[in-house]
Amino acid sequence: MGGQPLFILDEDAQRTHGKDAQSSNISAGKAVSEAVRTTLGPRGMDKMLVSDSGDVVITNDGATILGEMDIEHPAAQMIVEVAETQEDEVGDGTTTASVLAGELLAKAEDLLDDDVHPTTIVEGYHEAAGLAQEAIEAEVLEAELDDDTLVEVAESSMTGKGTGDVDAGRLAEVIVEAVRHAKTDDGVLRDNIEVHTQTGAATSATELVEGVIIDDTPVHDNMPRSVADADIAVLDAELDVKESNVDAQYNVTNVDQLNAALDAEEQELSGYAEAVVESGADVVFVTEDIADRVASQLAKAGVLAVESVSSSTAKDVVETTGAKRVGSVEDLESDALGFAESVGVEKHGDEEVTFIQGGAAAQKVTVFARGSTEHVVDEIERALNDALDVTIAALDAGGVVPGAGATEIAAADHIRSKAASIEGRKQLAVEAFADALDVLPRTLAENTGLDAIDALVDLRSRHESEGIAGVISEGQTGVVADPVEYGILDPAAVKREAVDSATEAATMIVRIDDVISSS
Repeated sequence: MGGQPLFILDEDAQRTHGKDAQSSNISAGKAVSEAVRTTLGPRGMDKMLVSDSGDVVITNDGATILGEMDIEHPAAQMIVEVAETQEDEVGDGTTTASVLAGELLAKAEDLLDDDVHPTTIVEGYHEAAGLAQEAIEAEVLEAELDDDTLVEVAESSMTGKGTGDVDAGRLAEVIVEAVRHAKTDDGVLRDNIEVHTQTGAATSATELVEGVIIDDTPVHDNMPRSVADADIAVLDAELDVKESNVDAQYNVTNVDQLNAALDAEEQELSGYAEAVVESGADVVFVTEDIADRVASQLAKAGVLAVESVSSSTAKDVVETTGAKRVGSVEDLESDALGFAESVGVEKHGDEEVTFIQGGAAAQKVTVFARGSTEHVVDEIERALNDALDVTIAALDAGGVVPGAGATEIAAADHIRSKAASIEGRKQLAVEAFADALDVLPRTLAENTGLDAIDALVDLRSRHESEGIAGVISEGQTGVVADPVEYGILDPAAVKREAVDSATEAATMIVRIDDVISSS
């Protein structure tokens, strides 16, 4: 075979190799990155995503956009994974990571055209990423992370995400209050903070509930709608007539036998209601069904009962009230009961929800998010979850850095200052990485209506003279100023993760020179 490798492939297999493979992969990655680029920053635009079934999602959240897109190209899918990793690790910065990955690929394409070897690019990118991490660490503010600072972090995360500039400040205060409630000596317990959405009011009506909110409501209309100082029971049992597992047939030959059977059934059902009442429970949550006759008797006794609650809802009630989940009414004793300051059913719009507040157990809290339409509350929910995650990241994972592109400008400047000491062609890759970082402040400038080139020049000049500069949205345009003075702050963890995940994805794609696919 003359020393040539032999590939034995299926006749339907397709193979792309060399520069064609590199070009195809890089183009796919860049295309996905461009899809979310215009959503970056407070002046970023939204995307409307329509599925085959007609479902509509309106958002500018990078992870949501990429997750909803039907992407088949494997290299493009890697950019989606960048956003997913960013979302899983720190909860925000998905657009930043995706845009940076796309720009790193674009710069790598230019280097490949100049005959720089892919391995050299990979080595240079990894060295530059390390320098970027040094710069991010140097930008961490020494100020104490008090409530005012955390509000600025949360507000920076939400601004431009469908919350409105006015509402973002109000929502940020709710977020910080929730995080403070869930903070322990070991850090913030993220699982102790829920977001519950409900249409029918303005976003400004969003509030913090010290407890949980569930969609389940009382099983009987005559049950109380609210209970103060409530003793809570949680039952994993069915309060209905037990059915035999044996396929048996009974012959009833007279009225006495029928009455005896009915009496036995009534006694069984009454026993369930009596056991609940005798336990002292004011409110009972049951994961199975409650028979109508049991519900009626509980209603007469003034007990609020909810049936068919999910296992996760039962878990939330337990964690909020300190109740014990029991498997039968026979096990329902007073020491199995939990406590809540109030349990109440409220109607919002056309729907009813149940509030369980002031629980005796851990710091379970719920952000009760409001919005005028389903699309609005969906986007508010995404924004609130992102804000919760970044606020927690700021507290638990290394402080905050200036936002508005200032940290990226500082990182690019630091990398360029070190590039001259790097020998060989790897220096070109390091400098390309610095140029790629400029895409983030440049995009912010474009989205605020500034001339991107002029803004970039001003940013570099101000960073050189004053040490900090970012693109600030002000009025109908933008200005180059100190983001700290404007209260625009990002968690350092978001920047670190964006650099790492974007670098890993870009270098993985650059190293691919052969694509073999089979149908």
